[in-house]
Amino acid sequence: MNELMQNVLRAVQSCPVDRLPRVLGMLAEIQETCRARLSAPAQPAPADDKLLSCAEAAKLLHCSKDTLYRGDFPFAKRLGRKKLYSHNGIMEYLARQK
Repeated sequence: MNELMQNVLRAVQSCPVDRLPRVLGMLAEIQETCRARLSAPAQPAPADDKLLSCAEAAKLLHCSKDTLYRGDFPFAKRLGRKKLYSHNGIMEYLARQK
């Protein structure tokens, strides 16, 4: 990693002055990305998940099967032509809705 940063420093030292504002923007983006990753909570090990049918998921979400099947939900998984729904994903989705 140290070598990488030395290469970046050399590149900045030889960079034309008119491009330095863009370099500063890129460095700020790198810094914010590092800061965000450092402040993010550690992800717990995923628990065993159960894939639900459309009917099971619709019952859990209190919506129609049609709404669920046509929607673009983050907890939906495709298995060939079949669409299944992550139980853990649904629970996280419901928690975020509160």
